Amino acid sequence: MTSKNVGVIGLGAMGLGIAKTLRNNGFNVHVCDVRPGAAQAFAAEGGVAMASPAELAGACPVLVSVVVNAAQTEAVLFGENGAAAAMPAGSTFVMCSTVDPNWSIALEARLEQQGVLYVDGPISGGAAKAASGAMTMMTSAKPAAYAAAGHVLDAMAGKVYRLGDAAGAGSKVKIINQLLAGVHIAAAAEAMALGLREGVAPEGLYEVITNSAGNSWMFENRMAHVLAADYTPLSAVDIFVKDLGLVLDTARASKFPLPLASTAHQMFMQASTAGYAKEDDSAVIKIFPGITLPTGATRKD
Repeated sequence: MTSKNVGVIGLGAMGLGIAKTLRNNGFNVHVCDVRPGAAQAFAAEGGVAMASPAELAGACPVLVSVVVNAAQTEAVLFGENGAAAAMPAGSTFVMCSTVDPNWSIALEARLEQQGVLYVDGPISGGAAKAASGAMTMMTSAKPAAYAAAGHVLDAMAGKVYRLGDAAGAGSKVKIINQLLAGVHIAAAAEAMALGLREGVAPEGLYEVITNSAGNSWMFENRMAHVLAADYTPLSAVDIFVKDLGLVLDTARASKFPLPLASTAHQMFMQASTAGYAKEDDSAVIKIFPGITLPTGATRKD
C-alpha cells in the first residue's frame, strides 16, 4: 500500500465526482459500488474496480465512504464482505454521509477498538462541485486521523473545515446546514407557488427574486428546476425527509424547539407520501393545490 492509494465506496452523484477528482489529483483510486458495472465504468477511464469493501480495505490505507445513510455505512463496514474486518491497524475510514451525530461518535469508538482511525466528514455542494473538487467538507477527527488522511481530504474538496478533535462536530454542523437547506427549499417552493396562484409569470418572478433581497442559493438553484419542469433527482425529496428528521431528532433530545424545520419536514413528508419521494427535492412545490406548474425551459444548475 502507498499513500497514493485511496478507496471510494459508493459511486452515486457525489461519490463518482469525488473519485474523479482524486484521480485527477494523482491518486490511485480503487472503487466499489453495489450497482453492477458502476465500478467497472469508472475503472475503464483509469482506476481499479474492486468487488467489495473488504477487497478495497486490503489495498488502500484510506477509505472514503459516500453512501446514503448510517444503515448503508453499517453495511459497508460490518456487513457481508465489509471493510472493517479487513482494515489493517492504522487505516483511516472517512465517513461522508449525513447521519445522527451520536451514531458517528459511537462509530469512532467502535473502529478505534481495532486500531482504525476515523474522520467524521459530511460533504456539501452537489454533484458538480464534487466533480470539480470544489465541494465543502465539515470534518471532525482525532489528530492521528487528520495526519493519516489529511492529504486525501485536501485533494477531494475545495474547503475542508476542521471543527473538532473527535467525531460528532462535523455531523452536527452538517445537519444544521441541512436545516437551512431544507427550510430554504420549502420556502422557495411556497413563494413560487404563491406567484403561480396569483398569475405572476414564473420566469419574471424568478428573474426579479434572483436579483433582489429575497433571493437564496436554494431559490435560484431549485426554482430553475421548476421552471424547466425537470425533476430529475440531483437531491431527492426523501433525502430531506431523512435529513430534517435527523435535525428534529437531535433537537428533540435536548427539548429544543425548531418550528421552521418541523414545518419543512412535514412538507417533504407530504410530497413523499404523494408519490414524489424519488423526484428532485424541488418537487415539494407539487403539494400546493390549485396551481399550474411550468411545462419546461432550459434547466439551470
